[in-house]
Amino acid sequence: MGRMVMVDEKFCFEEETQLTVHKTSVFYRGDGFVVYNPKGELMLRFDSYYGPHGHPLPKDELVLMDATGNCLLTLIRKKPSLHQRWEALLGEKTKNESPIFCVHRSSIIGRSNVVVDVYGDPSQEYHIDGSYPHRCCTIYNTSLESSSKEPMAEIKRKVDPSTHVMLGKDVFLLCLRPGFDSAFAMALVLILDQMFDDADIDDDDTKEDPTHVALDSPY
Repeated sequence: MGRMVMVDEKFCFEEETQLTVHKTSVFYRGDGFVVYNPKGELMLRFDSYYGPHGHPLPKDELVLMDATGNCLLTLIRKKPSLHQRWEALLGEKTKNESPIFCVHRSSIIGRSNVVVDVYGDPSQEYHIDGSYPHRCCTIYNTSLESSSKEPMAEIKRKVDPSTHVMLGKDVFLLCLRPGFDSAFAMALVLILDQMFDDADIDDDDTKEDPTHVALDSPY
């Protein structure tokens, strides 16, 4: 499979890679996320209150930054939108900037998957299936011509290697296929976190095994 570069080639790994994602308010002001590469180095981060240069962010605007605070993607919630539609801009928001992809729920009724449309390439589409509140979902590259689904990334719970105990949902893994842009994948995580509240797990969800996707995982 070739590289799927959405942000920058430096965020694409040659081999299957597991990033550690920490949802936290400890390291930076406000609720946020920090992402570490397999070497334990800070790679990506997000702060819900402040973006690049310490500027306050609008309520419906998210900015994914690299380790040094440079803006990689600006994610904007479109309103009104029954499908919870988000659009992504490359870099910082400007007046003439065009979105490069959009994310929305496939249905406004009941449980539904999430669809990612890539602008400029109508044949390229991604579907996200599973339960984000359980940290158990998969990002698929779908082919409109053949109706095939190829897993490109997976969100799953992390297990402490020393104790073999599953960690809390605030620390999880983002598993990537070779060549898949990790900044793009993390942007999808940020949007999923906005779409699905961890407290809104219904009765059917609580009966599910949160590791069931990982058991069938290709990683």
